Amino acid sequence: MRAVDLIVKKRDGGALSREEIEFLIDGYVRGQVPDYQLSSLAMAVFFRGMSFEETGFLTRAMIASGDSIDLSSVPGPLVDKHSTGGVGDKVSLVLAPLAAACGCVVPMMSGRALGHTGGTLDKLESIPGYRTDLGVERFREVLRSCGFAMTGQSERIVPADRLLYALRDVTGTVESIPLITASIMSKKFAEGAQALVFDVKCGSGAFMKSREQARALAVSLARTGASLGRQVRAVITDMDQPLGRMVGNFLEVRECVEILQGRGPEDLRQLTLRLTAHMLVLGGLAPDISGAEALCAQRLRDGSAWRSFLDNVKAQGGRTEALLDPDQGPRAPRTLALRAGASGFLVRLEAYRFGLASGLLGASRSRKEDPVWPDVGIEILKVAGDRVREGEELCLLHGRDPQRLEEARSLLEAAVTVAGQAPPPRQLVLEEIDADALGKD
Repeated sequence: MRAVDLIVKKRDGGALSREEIEFLIDGYVRGQVPDYQLSSLAMAVFFRGMSFEETGFLTRAMIASGDSIDLSSVPGPLVDKHSTGGVGDKVSLVLAPLAAACGCVVPMMSGRALGHTGGTLDKLESIPGYRTDLGVERFREVLRSCGFAMTGQSERIVPADRLLYALRDVTGTVESIPLITASIMSKKFAEGAQALVFDVKCGSGAFMKSREQARALAVSLARTGASLGRQVRAVITDMDQPLGRMVGNFLEVRECVEILQGRGPEDLRQLTLRLTAHMLVLGGLAPDISGAEALCAQRLRDGSAWRSFLDNVKAQGGRTEALLDPDQGPRAPRTLALRAGASGFLVRLEAYRFGLASGLLGASRSRKEDPVWPDVGIEILKVAGDRVREGEELCLLHGRDPQRLEEARSLLEAAVTVAGQAPPPRQLVLEEIDADALGKD
């Protein structure tokens, strides 16, 4: 085979075979296929797309490019959840201990904040002492003892994805749905999960801005998972406004503690219950979604999920004192309020600008090498639908630098809409997709 012939084949709309895709990916990782040829292939895929079968071949080839974690010695249904990224999306921190308390085993390999979106690893590492750099054997040990473990991607897990993503980032091909699908699924199945629930975000604070884009990705994930012989559910959820009332690393940890203790904002609680319920159904621990949600709600009420979270924090080196008494955790030295410019109903808090403002304060990165501060972020005091008065506090910004605080407040002024009429209730779950139910749609 020659790489150029395969690039031309895809450029002209042809379908690549499993052997052809394996040749390209293996050759790229070994240095036998150069960057410029993989860049050309990525652009051909961007414009011509891939079938679900091809995307499955690509996913398998990327998994085979490095190590996979063998979890066959860990008893229990291995089920994970992945979010495509959003603002205030701290669901994983509640979902993982909740699913574990219900009988799932959750091997969760997560990412870091980048751009306007937060990262699960940064949130966890805002807990003093918490470590996410687990070796494979320690990862297994924590899974066996706690029912879930949280770790980052090592250098040896799916190296093809790391190399290919760097190319996509500089060649304008990041948004390719087949390439996104293979990137996500290769990492998730390499971590040892046997079933997956995908939270595909849709709206201003998501990478998929439109419902059509989000559905295309959700269908791709579901069908590619089916082609790999795995159980996959995809749930399209709203990310036009932030999730919950906290945006920022330890601020979001504090909010998760509230949910695990039976308090906290209702939108975060509802979405977490729904996504965890799908995990339980895939894991064979509940017959249907309603029964699974009832079990999840019970595990929140009886404290099982909260105890599971504390056990994991101890196992991964974190100080539980910072959770039992949030005053012992990171706290920014300065605050600044955003106030309503008029009276009326709060109609919208645009997620994208909230994410940018939080990043400006230091809660996320513009570049991968940027530092992240655990104590900064935004506390949302009023949400869409609330009646507000002119001059009333809408948000409280937590920061270190006075200039950054002022710049972030200016950014948020354009993110908040107040009108004379209340908006309709927010619909969190927009669509739920199961590969078995797609038919030929």
